[in-house]
Amino acid sequence: MIASHRIPAQASTPSSIPKRLLVSLATYNEVDNLVPLAEAIREYAPQATLLIIDDNSPDGTGRIADELRASQPERIHVIHRPKKLGLGTATLAAMQFAIENGYDYLLNLDADFSHPPRFIPSLLAGMSENDVMIGSRYVAGGGVEGEFGLKRKLMSAGINWYARLLLGLQSKDNSGAFRCYRVSTLAQLDLSRVRSRGYSFMEEILFWCRQAGGRIGETPILFENRRSGVSKINKLEVVAALRIILQLGFDRCLGRVGTRNSASLLSGSQS
Repeated sequence: MIASHRIPAQASTPSSIPKRLLVSLATYNEVDNLVPLAEAIREYAPQATLLIIDDNSPDGTGRIADELRASQPERIHVIHRPKKLGLGTATLAAMQFAIENGYDYLLNLDADFSHPPRFIPSLLAGMSENDVMIGSRYVAGGGVEGEFGLKRKLMSAGINWYARLLLGLQSKDNSGAFRCYRVSTLAQLDLSRVRSRGYSFMEEILFWCRQAGGRIGETPILFENRRSGVSKINKLEVVAALRIILQLGFDRCLGRVGTRNSASLLSGSQS
């Protein structure tokens, strides 16, 4: 079920972008990144609708998001959540929004420029043959630019090996958030069963997509260090991720899996 898709980022043109594409950004203290990132997304995916999910950022990111929406009310939506609820629930909210509003594709990327928008066309090109496309650091042509310490490299390699072993995943980069999903595949999943609220979400949702028969492809990207702000990952979230993947691996062995979508997970107000 795994395919490697290596079309260069510049090979696709805006005309290949689907009309019903939703691009989601989960934000927390990204006040300096949000406007230039929205502009870059518009450059590489001009037909996309943008969904910003802000977890009540103290730095005013939510206010900037509202200003962007006011400037393009038909192309930008904002969900305000009352507090920091985690990357996993933000991505689930985006999935639920895409399903409920009839989008064809949902493309997610981090809000700190670590996922360069110039690779969006390559991800979209791969959707002709796949149900999930991963922007991968770990296939030929992919990698990391700038400083990326040994500790982070070991942690990333370890979590990917761990996920492949326990969840039966064949993809190389299971922890990265730069992805495009076919919304009809997401609609088959029981999103209420997703346990992860932090960084294990990326591995878990791939597992559920694969259980639903989804085809998973990868295309190389160059991961870049964030342009502004600080990383939000911490040791407690890493430990929680390992525990959840282990539990899900046991469930897989025991055959306790399902797919159908149910409960709403927006957990916030939207505009």
